[in-house]
Amino acid sequence: MDLECSRLLPALCAVLVDPRQPVADDTCLEKLLDWFKTVTEGESSLLLLQEHPCLVELLSHVLKLQDLSPGVLSFSLRLAGIFAAQENCFQYLQQGELLPELFGETGPLGQAAWAVPTVRSGWIQGLRSLAQHPSALHFLADHGAVDTIFSLQGDSSLFVASAASQLLVHILALSMRGGAEEQPCLQGDDWPTCAQKIMGHVEESLCSTATPKVTQALNVLTTTFGRCQSPWTEALWVRLSARVACLIERDPIPAAHSLVDLLLCVARSPVFGSSNGNLWEMVAQALSCLGPTHVGPLALGILKLEHCPQALRTQAFQVLLQPLACVLKATVQAPGPPGLLLRAKGTRAVAITPGLLDGMADDAMTVDALLASKSSCAGLLCRTLAHLEELQPLPQRPSPWPQVPLLGAAVTVLRLCDGSATPVSSVGGHLCRTLAGCVRVQRAALDFLGMLSQGTSPQELVMQVLAVLLECLESPGSSPTVLKKAFQATFRWLLSSPKTPSCSGLGPHIPQFLRELFLVLQKRLCSPCWEVRDSALEFLTQLSRHWGGEADFSCALLASEVPELAWQLLQDPESYVRASAVTATGQLSSRGLHAPTSPQHAVARQSLLRELLRILSTDSEGFPRRAVMQVFTEWLRDGHADMARDTEQFVATVLQLASQDLDWEVRVQGLELALVFLGQTLGPPRTHCPYAVALPEAAPARPLTEALRALCHVRLFDFAFRALFDCDRPVAQKSCDLLLFLRDKIASYNSLGEANPNTNSVEVSPWRRWAGEQTQPQEDQEPEAVLAMLRSLDLEGLQSTLAESSDHVEKSPQSLLQDMLATGGFLQGDEADCY
Repeated sequence: MDLECSRLLPALCAVLVDPRQPVADDTCLEKLLDWFKTVTEGESSLLLLQEHPCLVELLSHVLKLQDLSPGVLSFSLRLAGIFAAQENCFQYLQQGELLPELFGETGPLGQAAWAVPTVRSGWIQGLRSLAQHPSALHFLADHGAVDTIFSLQGDSSLFVASAASQLLVHILALSMRGGAEEQPCLQGDDWPTCAQKIMGHVEESLCSTATPKVTQALNVLTTTFGRCQSPWTEALWVRLSARVACLIERDPIPAAHSLVDLLLCVARSPVFGSSNGNLWEMVAQALSCLGPTHVGPLALGILKLEHCPQALRTQAFQVLLQPLACVLKATVQAPGPPGLLLRAKGTRAVAITPGLLDGMADDAMTVDALLASKSSCAGLLCRTLAHLEELQPLPQRPSPWPQVPLLGAAVTVLRLCDGSATPVSSVGGHLCRTLAGCVRVQRAALDFLGMLSQGTSPQELVMQVLAVLLECLESPGSSPTVLKKAFQATFRWLLSSPKTPSCSGLGPHIPQFLRELFLVLQKRLCSPCWEVRDSALEFLTQLSRHWGGEADFSCALLASEVPELAWQLLQDPESYVRASAVTATGQLSSRGLHAPTSPQHAVARQSLLRELLRILSTDSEGFPRRAVMQVFTEWLRDGHADMARDTEQFVATVLQLASQDLDWEVRVQGLELALVFLGQTLGPPRTHCPYAVALPEAAPARPLTEALRALCHVRLFDFAFRALFDCDRPVAQKSCDLLLFLRDKIASYNSLGEANPNTNSVEVSPWRRWAGEQTQPQEDQEPEAVLAMLRSLDLEGLQSTLAESSDHVEKSPQSLLQDMLATGGFLQGDEADCY
């Protein structure tokens, strides 16, 4: 601890124990604790207390004051635990009876402050810090602390209850350190005292008829097996597994969620391996007995294991599929063999044989959950679809993967939601009524359907799925969120559609689908709901980015009114829509996808650049202006025709507007555009990879002086140097990166032997020229002035400074102590460092 902090510490302790003084907020106390942790990690806690007796006085006085702030009492308990974590300091505090007073039965447990959760939490955290050595275990056993922790497991504060369970696990692991770690066959009488007491409590709780007690015990065991992989955990499981198995035999099963967590945690533990038949039998029994709400997470967890008996994996997958199998059975077409007719408007029906039905009997609990209520039915289907979506990309997923039946199930769920499914039983009729218009299930089914695009499906089935998605997009009853999901799923299926060499990257049936899709897109671009217009524009941007170069795509798009509607939405009253319209029209323009040729459309094509410049200069919202800058940067990077005619004039105009924008993100994007132009003018950045082959430097495209004059002409340096002093840190950082790149490129010119402009006679005052607001237009800078400026700036130092946090100066312990003392009025004048 430095001398200044040592000087301030007595006054701070006096403030903390004086109820009349205002106490700093909890954030300051947390920072103070963090500082003490850092100090005790680097030096002896015992020496610290001996050199600063005010700390011992603080700990001894907190319990004697009846009206002390609960926050200060909690702080003191935690501080005592930090000091007592070192065994010699623990013994020192024990001699003064401080620890029994703070953590024993005569401590805060009997005071009114104990009713405050903050104090109980501080007591637990103090013990957690203290319990680091054998002496602490004896202290816990002798002063009744373990029994208090047991009672706090059921605390009304969830934070306190959780911390109590975590502390029990920590004490159990601490007590089992040493020789016990290498003895997996410990008998009950051989366990250490604290461990026996904790295990006795856990066993008693597992046998309790009160569900909260069972939950507490299961949570302790789950945390233990999750954190500890020592051999003694195997002995622990052998001791308790029979009691856990008894829980599965109860009806109903208590604490089912916690039971699932425990079984999966034990199954993942490397201590047990794949040969523990007792565990797998218990899991199989749980898969048969748990209700649909809890059996799904268990089945998913089992299927995600890398090592598991095949029979158990099969059972888990059947359990996971059971809700979808019930849905299919309730809606398959009759008469005939079990199957699903997947039909889309104007197409031939395709029979999908649902292998999900093979050998699977109706599960009564699953059917009950589907029929119980709308929330129960929707919740079960959403969880099932989410579990399968999580399972599909994993290498350990079941093989063969039932791609076709799952497609049928997803489409059937969508049919149930839009009312087009054909029920064949009372269950099916009930599902039709329950799920009609259920947006939650529609979203889940569309997410799942989009995920299934990653699998292999026959071309005919792909087209059927796309047709179903098209119906969803066309349906007037589809909500904005459902439409957004449908757009996403459609894009994923188009990406994965089978391609043939004769179709230029698009499947043979895709062009006709695109023509129908753009008709629907026209309708959605005219929707009165701005979220729908926004989603439609985002979808159009994605399509154009991936297939804008395909002739079939271009023909279908240009035959529609979509490009013209996207242009019109540049004037939309909603700023999000205008931003999306900017991105969409920019992407269409970069691909040459303009509206059909006509005098009116020709004017529109020519004025797109002017329209985007108008938005950049006059739009009152930041989103459209940011979108314009991103489009302009892409245009410059890709060599867009509209700006290639006069690149320098284009860049000069955009940089002037961006530099004056009040939105810092627009200014950052302006610097990104400047960086692109800089790279095109001077060449790409050099590689700094130490393993790269050192190739000869290519000759620059133009002499250095000429290149610098071009950069000065577009006023790039005006923007960059002024941005160094921007009040928004990201802008200054981006400018610093740009100027470092420029300096690197100038160095590369020097390495090729090209002379720099003479800067010996140039004097530059960067602070006078660029640090303030530029209200008067300046003439173009000369290259000599730019080079002199670069030499005068410590860009590396500035970059390092900008990378520091905004409060790095005030984060010192001395500053913290001064602020806390200033709150109590102990410091006068400029002694306080209040920030």
